[in-house]
Amino acid sequence: MTGLPLIIVFVLAVVVMIVAISKFKVHPFLSIMGVSLILALVAGIPLVDIADVIGAGFSGTFSSIGIVIILGALIGSILEQTGAALKLADMVVKLVGQKNPELAIELMGWVVSIPVFCDSGFVILDPIRKALVKKTGTSSVAMTVALSAGLYISHVFIPPTPGPIAAANTLGIGNNLLLVMGLGLAASILPLIGGLIFAKFIGKKVKSADELVSADEVVKTYEQLVAEYGKLPGGLNALAPIVLPIILMAMGSISSMAGFTGILSDLCTFFGKPVIALSVGTIFAIIQLATAKKMDNFYTITNDTLKVTGPILFVTAAGGVLGKVIANTDMVNYITSNAGILESVGILFPFLLAAILKSAQGSSTVAITTTAGILAPLMGAMGLDTPALSALTVMAIGAGAMTVSHANDSFFWVVTNFGEMTPDQGYKTQTLLTLVLGVSAMVGILIMSFIF
Repeated sequence: MTGLPLIIVFVLAVVVMIVAISKFKVHPFLSIMGVSLILALVAGIPLVDIADVIGAGFSGTFSSIGIVIILGALIGSILEQTGAALKLADMVVKLVGQKNPELAIELMGWVVSIPVFCDSGFVILDPIRKALVKKTGTSSVAMTVALSAGLYISHVFIPPTPGPIAAANTLGIGNNLLLVMGLGLAASILPLIGGLIFAKFIGKKVKSADELVSADEVVKTYEQLVAEYGKLPGGLNALAPIVLPIILMAMGSISSMAGFTGILSDLCTFFGKPVIALSVGTIFAIIQLATAKKMDNFYTITNDTLKVTGPILFVTAAGGVLGKVIANTDMVNYITSNAGILESVGILFPFLLAAILKSAQGSSTVAITTTAGILAPLMGAMGLDTPALSALTVMAIGAGAMTVSHANDSFFWVVTNFGEMTPDQGYKTQTLLTLVLGVSAMVGILIMSFIF
């Protein structure tokens, strides 16, 4: 199957998946896997290849993010056990004030995701998010959405994140990354504002599992929680397991962008890999656990962490299967071959094309690189071939690549599960958030296009 019928089948498949999860309470793993198999059969993927495609999608997700989720969650568990997460929350509140926790976590996410993939960034910063919720009494959902917004915005707009770098190179401005970074900063302003407003709004409408307290459950105050730890770890000690992985991953990105060679390049690349960087963070977290004289709890902490991350990993991997199935159909080729229909809308064209590709296959980075490849030969004809307009086109592609995050996006499941929300709540929060971010970003980009 190809062409418009395939697009219609895909839309119907997504609707069936959502209804199965939210209405009939089918577990997301079974729902996504079932829909992926049916879509593969209907789309005409050869029968002998379907099992391999499903296996590749499942294992590919595990290899890219599985260990990262486990190590990040383990660091978070240790930070909670030692009181370091509470110490970090204290430091953040002193910096931005008691009344601005959503803004604090959003900006924190925005900075961290410049060198770090948003999936990894969310896992790393989640302990601080939880501690800030306890410290300030802010809605857990609002904090989850604000953190997701900050991470997602810089992920699609600002190098050295791979997507914007690849798009800039494809569109011929790879040697002018400072311009791309500058416009990325400008393009971030409206979605940061829009994301913050939406986070505060949706936090009043949706309640996550950690906010639903039974009548007989005793709720401890922040002060009581702190008292249980006695003396909290020092600031540097608390920061090390989180900041060191971020620095290492940033050095890996800088090495690639700056063209380091020899042993320096090898070391930066090695330690800059998320798995290795988070392993270093885990070692420092274990040192922190030993300093707090709680090593007797290490086995239990690890075991409990694996129990928590298991469902997240499997559902995320199922989303990877759906994306892989779609990538093996003719959908992307059909969208590419009919791109001319959208060309007349100017700077909106890269936004719309990236949004279609993002919604169809789940990966923002794939949507960015694919859209840039389609646009490269069309830039002159569309009048977008000046350095400024080319950089602005990278921004428009990034805005589209946020729109929207749903079940075939691994970040959707990371946010939903770590935020202790149901899939249905994920659509009300994460999916609507990314729509708000994409549209608000595109408004700012349109305004800048009139200036250039």
